[in-house]
Amino acid sequence: MSEAGARSLGRPAIGLLVALLLLAAAVLFGLALGSRAVPLTDVLHALLRRDGSDAAIIVWEQRIPRTLLGVLVGAALGVGGALAQGITRNPLADPALLGVSAGAALAIVVGTFAFGITTLATQLLAASVGAAVVGGAVLSLAGYGRAGMAPASLALVGLSMSAMIVAVISVLVLLDAQTLDEYRFWLVGALAGRGSPTLTTIAPVLLAGLALTGVAARGLDALALGDDVARGIGIRVGRTRLVAGLGVILLTSTAVAAAGPIGFVGLVVPHAARALTGPRHGWLLPYAAVLGATLLVAADVVGRVVVRPGELQVGVVTAVVGAPVVLLLVRRAKLAGAVL
Repeated sequence: MSEAGARSLGRPAIGLLVALLLLAAAVLFGLALGSRAVPLTDVLHALLRRDGSDAAIIVWEQRIPRTLLGVLVGAALGVGGALAQGITRNPLADPALLGVSAGAALAIVVGTFAFGITTLATQLLAASVGAAVVGGAVLSLAGYGRAGMAPASLALVGLSMSAMIVAVISVLVLLDAQTLDEYRFWLVGALAGRGSPTLTTIAPVLLAGLALTGVAARGLDALALGDDVARGIGIRVGRTRLVAGLGVILLTSTAVAAAGPIGFVGLVVPHAARALTGPRHGWLLPYAAVLGATLLVAADVVGRVVVRPGELQVGVVTAVVGAPVVLLLVRRAKLAGAVL
């Protein structure tokens, strides 16, 4: 390998290492801070020796499951956003564009309204199925995977489907008070109250989804040049879109089912990752995973601290941080001109 090639490879690797160190710092603060602060020395001691002390109980039983859940959900949303922007060639796209969040919300509401589901396991299952079904329907209606499908078609179908689902949800929650209470609790987007059962349920699915996305990385780089160019260099356009679309559905539906519809992570994180690595998905996707995890864990820590001893839900914190960033992105002439 030439010296220039080594430098070009080394810089993203060093940047990724720095991002991982930031994530590790966010995780440590996530284990230390909350309604009751635990000194970092006690946190490290509890991690090395689970001795039954108050600090060890807090760290192992409450904060480790919550923090690891934040890592997985944040990584899934960050990678899902990068994939959504790659397959639609729309820099303001995010997983919600596929109707996945709306589908999960509809399944929660219908399950509560029609079947009275209230347990975590049934809600997770319902939300996952609803998100996958609606996401698949959006892909199908947009002609996904077939030659000649325009990126704008996917955006238009996704937005139309989401608007229709929101209307249905509004009717159902107004007809039943219990449904409204369940939906309101889930809608905020939170890591609180999701313990080890949630983590062990979603971890294998999210890890499999993250591994799947690596298959589509090279194809997404080619798709950015246009379908004809991608076919000319031997990329199977339909298969690339299908794999990437399945990755978005799998990652986002599981994340939304576990923690609710946490906004802006899937939109903001890919832009931050792209600014650090450039457009190549081989580096963009790992960066998006690490930065998404860091953002969500850090937002959760902020939510625990700013109104202590109370708590601000992580979905509220990401909205407060993400909304101004999105407005800045929209104001950029280059991005604004690329939207549909």
